[in-house]
Amino acid sequence: MTPGRRQGSGAAVSPGHGTCRTLEMTSNRMEWLLQRCHNQETPCHSVCRSVLFVSCMLLVLSVCMSPGLWSVGVQLRSAITGSYVPGHHSIVLLNSPNEQAAKDMGRAIMEKRLAASVNILSRTSTMYYWKGEIQDANEFLMLVKTKTSRIQQVTDYVRSIHPYANPEVLSFPVEDGSLAYLKWMDEAIPDD
Repeated sequence: MTPGRRQGSGAAVSPGHGTCRTLEMTSNRMEWLLQRCHNQETPCHSVCRSVLFVSCMLLVLSVCMSPGLWSVGVQLRSAITGSYVPGHHSIVLLNSPNEQAAKDMGRAIMEKRLAASVNILSRTSTMYYWKGEIQDANEFLMLVKTKTSRIQQVTDYVRSIHPYANPEVLSFPVEDGSLAYLKWMDEAIPDD
């Protein structure tokens, strides 16, 4: 029996059905290869499979664990397809008790290169529960534009410098936007 031909299949294929014949031949070859792999278990095959498995696992782990590789992959996808990968960037909302504290935190975040930009919105009126009572205060709201992979760093850093015991740090993924602006954000925030 030759590889790629099933003994006794005898399927008649008319001249206009080359695709059916190709699919049948491909299916027959795959069956032949699978039979051969299962029937000829040698140490060489076992080693090759192990090396292939370990290589695939290392590739998957390196992509999953490296924000830098993820960022490169996102940029390549964006360049090739001309589209944005939703969720690659985020906006972090922060509160501040006064304008000077907001400016100081914004500058500190920018100096650490944790964000591409920080907007400080003028005085807002805020109501919130604190220790079982409704509080009323004036605050400044900050919009921190960053990469999603940097949110934990932004959160940790803000908690270490914020005057409040429990500062507001909320993030929202960016679903879409100006590709030129989002590219600028990638360039402004270095990869780890």
